[in-house]
Amino acid sequence: MNRFFPRLLLSIVMTVLLIGSAVAENGTGETMLLQAASAGDVAKVRELLAAGAPVDGRDDAKRTPLLLATRANHVEVAKLLIDAGADVNAKDNIRDTPFLYAGAEGRNDILKMILATGKTNLKDTNRYGGTALIPAADKGHPDTIRILLETDIDIDHVNNLGWTALLEAVILGDGGPVYQEIVGLLVDAGAKNIADNDGITPLDHARQRGFAEIARRIEASLPK
Repeated sequence: MNRFFPRLLLSIVMTVLLIGSAVAENGTGETMLLQAASAGDVAKVRELLAAGAPVDGRDDAKRTPLLLATRANHVEVAKLLIDAGADVNAKDNIRDTPFLYAGAEGRNDILKMILATGKTNLKDTNRYGGTALIPAADKGHPDTIRILLETDIDIDHVNNLGWTALLEAVILGDGGPVYQEIVGLLVDAGAKNIADNDGITPLDHARQRGFAEIARRIEASLPK
């Protein structure tokens, strides 16, 4: 046997014991996992999880390690946490969750992993009362829209402002190619021309803003 093997094995055991001790002492392991997840430290996250650090620990803003990894787009760390059973619907103090944040900010690799758990709450809403689809449309993430439209998410959900995903794509977009693509995806998937709280429809908003191509796409989707 290689004479260095026992020494290496002892070193590994001692490392695990030290981490385990930190985990058990005053919640230090929870803090360490939050820090490691935020920093994208894959090796440290793996070690801490193996030592029993709580996968859904919270920081002062009630953010979990998975939400921190999602915010920083640390895909490999997110995978470790998801595989360890992290709650994909855990809300922080501003009502963000890993799922909602991944959808809103186009963290598509992480979003796909979250959806693959089968545990995603597609009806969950952010602090504005919107599903993940609405900010994805607002912020110009067509690939995210495609991913979400493959689920049973409510395409015509209305948020606290009285806006649907289609309305936000028109009102908050610039009318350019990205938002034309998003509007096309939404109307092709069956999004309705639902009016806002002032009775103004997405088609009306598009016409008012001079978004001719978007107006054309919406108009073509309306019942004849």
